[in-house]
Amino acid sequence: MEFPNSTDVLVVGGGVAGLTAATFTARAGLDTLVVNDGESILNRNAHLENIPGFPAGVNARLFGDLLDEQASRNDVTQREGRVVSIERTDEANGAETEHDADGEDAWFVASVETDGTVETVRTRFIVAASWSDADYLDELDVTIRDAGSKRYVDVDECGRTSVEGVYAAGRLTEKYHQAVVAAGHGAEVALTLIHDSDVAYYHDWVTPEGYFTDREREVPPGCEEIDAEERSRREQESREVMREYFADPHPEPQRTHPSLVDDELGRLDE
Repeated sequence: MEFPNSTDVLVVGGGVAGLTAATFTARAGLDTLVVNDGESILNRNAHLENIPGFPAGVNARLFGDLLDEQASRNDVTQREGRVVSIERTDEANGAETEHDADGEDAWFVASVETDGTVETVRTRFIVAASWSDADYLDELDVTIRDAGSKRYVDVDECGRTSVEGVYAAGRLTEKYHQAVVAAGHGAEVALTLIHDSDVAYYHDWVTPEGYFTDREREVPPGCEEIDAEERSRREQESREVMREYFADPHPEPQRTHPSLVDDELGRLDE
């Protein structure tokens, strides 16, 4: 599958933080590409029991599938590959060059290894959510703290790194190692990026018909009013999708730490 030549937002890592961030930026109207290398460590959970909205818990691999489906439904482009380096573009360095396809100056160009080849992707913004790989940020001089075999990206209280246009989310920023924390931080970082961009935005909010307009107010950017018929349609679709996902046990085997089994993904022979 071909890589897009350019995007507004490149999210590195398709785990909980990365997919949540991507869903928010895409819903705000920013072209968003997620590049994912391998499986999320989420899959090593035997059962997720502290995720809001799942009273009896949820299969970790199923939860990951739901995040993936949600991102896809919101027009997030997803590709498999490994981001090996990111460099500043000539635009970012002040040179006069051609604009990208959308007429905006790209600040970065990423090199992505996939299927034995290297693709390049131009982007305005980067969200690093790739626990625990941060080597691709080295050429940008992003502030990183090395801690043995792990590397943590230094961010401010909203997820901005030391380099303008580069953000980081989730465990890579030393947030607590919990899925719900990763999701919340991914959303927060995405909202920071959106507000830092030139996108007109108020909230990501779907309201009942008339919530704004019946008060003689315009519907703010990022918001949507829907009538009763559309609300019913969406609720019905939601029930159908969830029934389909929960109808049968997840087909993928449980994962454990790869060092415990003869399998690079840590799949248990059950």
